[in-house]
Amino acid sequence: MAETYTKTVAEAREEAADLVLVERQGAHAVVTMNDPEKLNPLSAPLTLALHDALRELAGDESVRAIVLTGADPAFSAGGDLRLMRETAHPMVDGDGGAPQAWRWIRMEFGGIARLITRSDKAFIAAVNGAAAGVGLAFALACDLILVSERARLVPAFGRIGLLPEVGTSWLLTRRLGYQRAFELFAGERHLSGAEAAEIGLANSMHEHDELLGAALEWCERIEALPWHVATMMKPLLRNAADMSWESAIAMEEFAEPGCFTTAAHRDAVAGLLART
Repeated sequence: MAETYTKTVAEAREEAADLVLVERQGAHAVVTMNDPEKLNPLSAPLTLALHDALRELAGDESVRAIVLTGADPAFSAGGDLRLMRETAHPMVDGDGGAPQAWRWIRMEFGGIARLITRSDKAFIAAVNGAAAGVGLAFALACDLILVSERARLVPAFGRIGLLPEVGTSWLLTRRLGYQRAFELFAGERHLSGAEAAEIGLANSMHEHDELLGAALEWCERIEALPWHVATMMKPLLRNAADMSWESAIAMEEFAEPGCFTTAAHRDAVAGLLART
């Protein structure tokens, strides 16, 4: 019963041109969701183009860091209402039922979130405007979140009769605690860039015109690290929050000896000793 999902993917691929822009700059890349007149909604064509672009970059050994942003004035308005009405509703009403929509949510929306969290690349969200619903979920999945003063973080699920999805329930309860996450979802609270930075949901806030530059500075910091450090550090930190202290320290103890074998470590130690 996968025909509906397969048909949706095939049709969407024919419309995906220029909806996602990729600019490679040495060892990093800037990926821009590019449907600004509609505030970069996650239509089927844009979602597939984004997934394809990120998948290609994640598999490129020369890429160390990826900036995810949207064409002004928004980061992403989230799930496309037309996609819900014209694709999701017919999917669940058809013979395949809810599993048809589940397949899209898991393979495409969830697939992008999993790619961001599981890849060994560093992902930096540059939130330049509204980040709503699934668009917010993609930003929250990144390793660093930078916001401009024009940013608006909008959970947005409840007002259209949906529940938190694409990992937002897990991410927000761990960052904010249960009560504050409940407040955001139930109260449909919109956070400004300043508020997001103040409560620790964003790493930092920047002037709008300086946001991308700040994200690129982070790329340079990551690229300046020995390649194995960021690559090994990401899965360690991603998993540590759900481990016991004993499990976390054991994982660190197994990982650290491998670093001693690298030329980067030995050269750095020799360089520091030479200064003493």
